[in-house]
Amino acid sequence: MKSRSSAVLVMLLACAGPARAQETGPIVAEGVVEAPAEAVWNAWATGEGLRSWLAPHADIDLRIGGLMRTNYDAQDVLGGPGTIHNEILSFEPGRMLSIRVVRFPERFPFPLAVGSMWTVIYFEPAGPDRTQLRIVGLGFQPDEQSQQMRAFFERGNLQTLQALQRHFAPRSG
Repeated sequence: MKSRSSAVLVMLLACAGPARAQETGPIVAEGVVEAPAEAVWNAWATGEGLRSWLAPHADIDLRIGGLMRTNYDAQDVLGGPGTIHNEILSFEPGRMLSIRVVRFPERFPFPLAVGSMWTVIYFEPAGPDRTQLRIVGLGFQPDEQSQQMRAFFERGNLQTLQALQRHFAPRSG
């Protein structure tokens, strides 16, 4: 009887497949932007810069505790229901900016998980007209909502990096 129970347990475990490890480490999107570090910094750290490539509505109060507000919906307004508020946690002008979401859009799918997450953006000169940009997401937890948010930001941070690269890509013509 004991061996039959063991066989059933082994069969059930085999059908379940391998356990998925919960990823709680950082996510990283990294690449070279074809622009001087000062220009890339200004694209991230000023309202005008953010509006030029990231969001049609954006402003930033660049100070510890200040807000970076963005709204990706051209039909909405800054402060409207689609606005994201990121608090500035720290920065070193031209080199590093860290932020965390303190208010998310109405339809944001991860409201319980976002409070533990923050993002650090590093700007490293890679020559006179090139910048190594590194976007690091931190604070992910093992719960399901945080894991889904992690995957969301993994894709989103890469898309953000690619949008900035396209913004500064040399124009042909």
